[in-house]
Amino acid sequence: MNVESPPPGVYKVRLARPIQHFLQTESASGFILLVMAILALTVANSPFSSYYGDFLHHHIAIDFGFYSIDRDLHFWINDAAMVLFFFLVGMEIKRELVVGELASIRRMAVPAAAATGGMVVPALIFFLIVDDAEARSGWAIPMATDIAFAVGVLMLLRSRVSTGLLVLLLAMAIVDDLGAIAVIALFYTATINVQALIIVFLLLALIYFLNRIGVWYIPIYFLIGAVAWVAMLESGVHTTIMGVLLGLMTPWRSWNRPESFSQIADPLMQQLKNDSQVEGTNLGREERIHTLMQVSELGRQTISPLDRLEHTLQRPVAFAIVPIFAFANAGVYLSMDTLVDVFNSSLTWGITLGLLLGKPIGVTLGVWIAVKLGARLPLGVNWLQIVGIGFLGGIGFTVSLFVTELSFNTNELLTNAKVGILVASLLSGIIGYILLRTVTRATKN
Repeated sequence: MNVESPPPGVYKVRLARPIQHFLQTESASGFILLVMAILALTVANSPFSSYYGDFLHHHIAIDFGFYSIDRDLHFWINDAAMVLFFFLVGMEIKRELVVGELASIRRMAVPAAAATGGMVVPALIFFLIVDDAEARSGWAIPMATDIAFAVGVLMLLRSRVSTGLLVLLLAMAIVDDLGAIAVIALFYTATINVQALIIVFLLLALIYFLNRIGVWYIPIYFLIGAVAWVAMLESGVHTTIMGVLLGLMTPWRSWNRPESFSQIADPLMQQLKNDSQVEGTNLGREERIHTLMQVSELGRQTISPLDRLEHTLQRPVAFAIVPIFAFANAGVYLSMDTLVDVFNSSLTWGITLGLLLGKPIGVTLGVWIAVKLGARLPLGVNWLQIVGIGFLGGIGFTVSLFVTELSFNTNELLTNAKVGILVASLLSGIIGYILLRTVTRATKN
């Protein structure tokens, strides 16, 4: 299917509202995430802690006769529901790659350098501090950035920060997500079932073929995606990678060009006026319904599958799936003895300092190298603001907790890692907010 690329002006219109909607959703989601994390910590340290554990380990079975899955609720949250989160991440990455800040080498230089530095330096700090061989398997934990929390903190300063700083943080976080996904796929896969992986590739090829011939009936893709998820589960590769792959394969172009909508819709709207003149008769009613259905179908064909799915899934993912994930994974039992052990652990300090110091150092260093090589800072952004968003990048939370669950099996290591993430995320958010509030002007640039 050949679709002409719309002119540059159309991209601005196409991107403005989705980004605004995304920012509003992510900032509100960040607040809900904080509430759910506090709730999880409260319940885990209350007389109801045993119920909390029993609830998460309650088994749910799905039996198709020829195939069955019997796993606990924690699995269904982390390995099934979170696939939709990573599907959304995949679509956001694709948007940035085709029409956003990552669409050209010149524009992607600064956010890519910031994200790369913000992943490499925290990992190096982690390796320098952590001396236990088993604990070192969590080296990727401080590499992650929680976009919901980071955007939420920055949006508290919406009257003080420039659009360039907001876009830079978003693009940096998306590249960071891409890096985290690559790390999960490459380093957190134990054994590979080649036959299952071949089935995955065949199903992805089928999806690609259906895309190319113009089949945009979304339920078909969800059905194929569900089968591919099962195959990915059996392959040994983490199932969330399937979400990312499906997001990257989602068509971003619409069947009809947005600027041609009015040309096609105007005659239909005139037809509606004509139909209203004979309203009250069966003929007038039928023709009116037929015309309205044509307008509805035209609207559907003018919105790309990527835009439609992103708009549909953003709120359920932000306000249901990710908060539930936070509640299921942030609960840590903290007695005085536990706290002493936690802060004597090199794992805790490796994660804490990796996020709290490694992120701002790495982000700033990465951007400095990019600028020295010829890149330019976004309009209205200065170096202290770069340091500020580096601290916001130290809010690891969602993806850091996710990698923690992939890294460790023992309660001791899980507790040490989660405390490190929570402490670093809290301090990074506070320091980033204070620094950005201090160095930015009180009016929008």
